[in-house]
Amino acid sequence: MKQADLETLKLSAAEGYIDLKYLDEAGCCLESPVSYTYSRVGEQKQLQQFRTTYGSRISIFGVWHPEESFDYALVQGSFSKERYVKVMNWIAQKAAHTLETTGQLTVIVQDNGSSHTSHLARASWQEWQQQGLYLFFLPPHACEMNEIEGQWHQLKTHEIAGRIFDNEYDLANAMINGMEHRSQQGQYTLERFMFKST
Repeated sequence: MKQADLETLKLSAAEGYIDLKYLDEAGCCLESPVSYTYSRVGEQKQLQQFRTTYGSRISIFGVWHPEESFDYALVQGSFSKERYVKVMNWIAQKAAHTLETTGQLTVIVQDNGSSHTSHLARASWQEWQQQGLYLFFLPPHACEMNEIEGQWHQLKTHEIAGRIFDNEYDLANAMINGMEHRSQQGQYTLERFMFKST
């Protein structure tokens, strides 16, 4: 997808020629910053802190089809290239179904992250295209062009902001509940990819 620009893709999606989706990863920590708070006049704002495991985080991988669907996966730590490919294989299966039922190609907008452009991912590109899944890479430092960024902002500032979690399990549950709440409010479908335990 080098010839087209993002505006052309958006136009093609609006006219029903393609399914245009946005992919990105984000992370949430056990201590999330408050979005706002109150204090008495003349007093410094304070937030009581409890013992937690610093540095722990849950990463979320998402594929956002605006107003239609949100596919996602959660992992402890960060997403490796192997995990990226596993989720993308799942997305490619969905693209194959879309191609078969509607004739539409699926185009995924994403950045040039190392997992997105690894040798392991590149080895799958041709197979994904055969299933009807194509990738559009954003230019460097253009995260504002990725419409999923607004979804991460909403998740972090409205669903888990200002909360302190005892462990990763509680954080992951809060993220899952937040995603479900947002999908109900936005009336779009939500599906989570589950990694098989080895």
